[in-house]
Amino acid sequence: MNAQVSKAEKPAGQQRLVLDEKAIDEAAKSLDEGAVTPSYGPWRDDVVKLLNDALATELVCVLRYKRHYFTANGVSSPKIAEEFLVHANAESGHADRIAERIVQLGGEPDFAPTHLLDRSHADYDESTELQAMVRANLVAERIAVETYRQMINLIGDKDPTTRRMLEDILSDEEEHADELKDWLGH
Repeated sequence: MNAQVSKAEKPAGQQRLVLDEKAIDEAAKSLDEGAVTPSYGPWRDDVVKLLNDALATELVCVLRYKRHYFTANGVSSPKIAEEFLVHANAESGHADRIAERIVQLGGEPDFAPTHLLDRSHADYDESTELQAMVRANLVAERIAVETYRQMINLIGDKDPTTRRMLEDILSDEEEHADELKDWLGH
């Protein structure tokens, strides 16, 4: 919501915060837009594109983690494979949250398999050796951390709801990277 500081009512240093009544009146119109009010301005389409790229990344990560879960072998593999499954499920939850937010913003989540690898920031991986799997997943998590940080900075105050969602997901991705780093070399 846009708030304005009323300078005419108070001297400098004693300004008041007041709501933008025009923006509130505009919010009462175009009910088919749901929660998206005109104050979203020109950024909505850009945010939806960023989110669709993040959705593709999360879906590719789910597929990579699932493949690694089912194909991991070796002495340490049962414990690490369990972690791959936990991460796959977390990434799937991230994808669901992102898709839901895209719809809330009036966009369409792109689940088309032919588009996933083109839009994903992270790669799919077919490693067969356990440490290579851990490494590939750690690289993907670090890429996710960086892309979510950049998205959060780009979105800033333009869409606080999306920013908070991305901050939550970023926290999970950082935790995943730390866990994978601990598995490296085991």
